[in-house]
Amino acid sequence: MEDPTPENTTQNNLESALGYRFNSAEQLTAALRHSSFVNEQPQTGITSNERLEFLGDAVLNLAISHLLMKRYPDLTEGELSRNRAQLVNETELAAIAREIGLGPHLLLGKGEALTDGRKKNSILADATEAVIAAIYIDGGFDAASGFVENQFRERLRFANRTRYETDFKSMLQERVQSIHHDVPRYEVLDEIGPDHDKTFRVQMTVAGITAQGDGKSKKMAEQEAARAGLDLLDRSA
Repeated sequence: MEDPTPENTTQNNLESALGYRFNSAEQLTAALRHSSFVNEQPQTGITSNERLEFLGDAVLNLAISHLLMKRYPDLTEGELSRNRAQLVNETELAAIAREIGLGPHLLLGKGEALTDGRKKNSILADATEAVIAAIYIDGGFDAASGFVENQFRERLRFANRTRYETDFKSMLQERVQSIHHDVPRYEVLDEIGPDHDKTFRVQMTVAGITAQGDGKSKKMAEQEAARAGLDLLDRSA
């Protein structure tokens, strides 16, 4: 029987939250190891989760594509791509990390830890992708796909309906104007990918909150940022 050390207890708790038991504990540890932590270690041979993040992104996109095709057999290729882009983005992945409680388990450098690195969307989203890759390496695609399906089940259920029927920008503007007497401001932060397949990243700022969203057009990214902003307002209410 394994020793009930704090390290083992912590890993067991995280595995319970993930719904997956690792055959190799090191796979999970590697997925949690941020580059800032590695840079502070004198040992050689310790790697960050960046390569796992790269692999996890590919596994996640394949799993989501397959799940969307099964759930929505009548969608066109473009509609499938649009839905996948709205599901697989930094905002959603960070939200999943928070639901799992991934932040406290991350291995961060001192500086990153002191600047609330465990709460940053970018770090949480990257760690989620790294965990997906770790599950894939440890247990195969079926295990990784099962994890993705569990985490995205509700999001998939509403992906093709609510996300595009709801005008989050209007909802946000009405809310902040009535309560805070302010107007949301949107700024394009980045354009990722080739001209024929760009993903836009937009930042929304209003009433002291900032939220980001990704989309295959500026309007879609703005809607996603507005949705994330509404979530933040709900949490602070």
